Amino acid sequence: MPMRDQGDNPSAEIPAAGEAVRAPCPPARLFGGLSGKLLWLTVFFIMLAEILIFFPSVASMRLRWLQDRLNTAAAAAIVIDGLQPVELPRALQKETLEATGTKAIVLRKEGTSRLLATTDMPASVDEAYDLTDVPPVTAIRDALDTLIFGGSRIIRVYGPVGETNTGVEVVMKDRPLRRAMFAYSRNVLLLSVLISLFTATLIFFAINRILIGPIRRLTGSMQQFSSDPENPAHIYIGDGGRDELAVAGRNLTSMQMELQKTLKQQKNLAALGLAVSKINHDMRNILASAQLMSDRLVDVDDPMVKSFAPKLLRTIDRAVGYTTEVLSYGKASESAPRRRHIRLLELTHDVKDMLAIDPQSGIEFAEQIGAELEVDADGEQLFRVIHNLCRNALQALTSPGEGGPGSVRRITVSAQRVGSVVSITVDDTGPGMPLKARQNLFAAFRGSARSGGTGLGLTIARELVLAHGGTIALVEKPTVGTQFRIEIPDRPVSLEDYRSRTHIEK
Repeated sequence: MPMRDQGDNPSAEIPAAGEAVRAPCPPARLFGGLSGKLLWLTVFFIMLAEILIFFPSVASMRLRWLQDRLNTAAAAAIVIDGLQPVELPRALQKETLEATGTKAIVLRKEGTSRLLATTDMPASVDEAYDLTDVPPVTAIRDALDTLIFGGSRIIRVYGPVGETNTGVEVVMKDRPLRRAMFAYSRNVLLLSVLISLFTATLIFFAINRILIGPIRRLTGSMQQFSSDPENPAHIYIGDGGRDELAVAGRNLTSMQMELQKTLKQQKNLAALGLAVSKINHDMRNILASAQLMSDRLVDVDDPMVKSFAPKLLRTIDRAVGYTTEVLSYGKASESAPRRRHIRLLELTHDVKDMLAIDPQSGIEFAEQIGAELEVDADGEQLFRVIHNLCRNALQALTSPGEGGPGSVRRITVSAQRVGSVVSITVDDTGPGMPLKARQNLFAAFRGSARSGGTGLGLTIARELVLAHGGTIALVEKPTVGTQFRIEIPDRPVSLEDYRSRTHIEK
């Protein structure tokens, strides 16, 4: 998927007032991003490893060089020793010493030492080295000493000849040794650099293809999606691999699709809120006029009118209150409950009157609530909760194809108090809630049990119950239908309220 560079045209999008300005993200350079850092780190670590290997390596090279000189001198010493008692001429001694690179050759045999060849014998020796059995630490120390301080010293080297008891000793300058060690170090350094660069380059291209490339696609998709999250073309399309990056890509795709769906719902909510606010403005005026006209019904001297007028007034008052708070859900908060002790049976009577169930429908409304049962709650908010649940039950019972000859269609509201908690149950004998509605229960615009529903009734009911510190849940039942249980606890009584109430009672 091609990635768009957001830094090419800074003036392409001008943010609105108050909108956060997102700084454009420059594209990562080849050697400035993760791959470049990986390249230099690989070179550094390989060079570090080569340095750690270099010390024992150069120490071993030094011992081999000295051992070669000692072996060459031993071969010459055995030949010279075989010429006894003839003494080697001076000229031949000089040639032998030049060939072996030494200044003196001493043969140790049977407890005696014999100087076989010498020329320009120095007055003193600066260092002496025994090659019989050199520990690794001593070999590394001597090698570093030669590299740093050597070049102008006279050294004495001795050791055995093969597996015999004969030993050979040579006196020589350490300048050739130091020069050979520097040449060896230079070769090791060049080889280490070549190996590290070659290895780092292979790792660079391999990691860049396997790791850095997919990461750049992920980050590019995030930047592109953040610039226009509503565009479906900006959703990341990953591969079908099984590694961690492939899994991350699939999760990113799922997250972007879910976010687009959420943004679309939020956009619909915003449009709905604007439409509701316009309708609410005119509806309040209409209800205000209806309220004024309904007030005059109280003065009408008709028994039927007098029986229905109070209920009509309460209904219109509730409608006026709803229009006042109709946008509270869009503000993601309901008003705080104004709690008091209310008779629950009277409240369910109002719910039944509001439902206005047709007697010819065959739907029963049963109330299994004690007359003295009180609940500590906001009456209007609790009315909305129970009314929403009962209205959903009524719609389920009156849906096409629901019910048949002999079938019982009933809505039952029951309640009981256990300690300081009042449990309210709304049960119906309808078809039950479909699986999709169960999976999105209490989710706006997704938890509706019927076609065309919004699911806002359950969402608002849950919000109101939670504001009371209670719970609302769908209860599994062995028979058909839907059952919701609401549990509302009483408010804790402070010590001051208890004392003041006790004082008033006295």
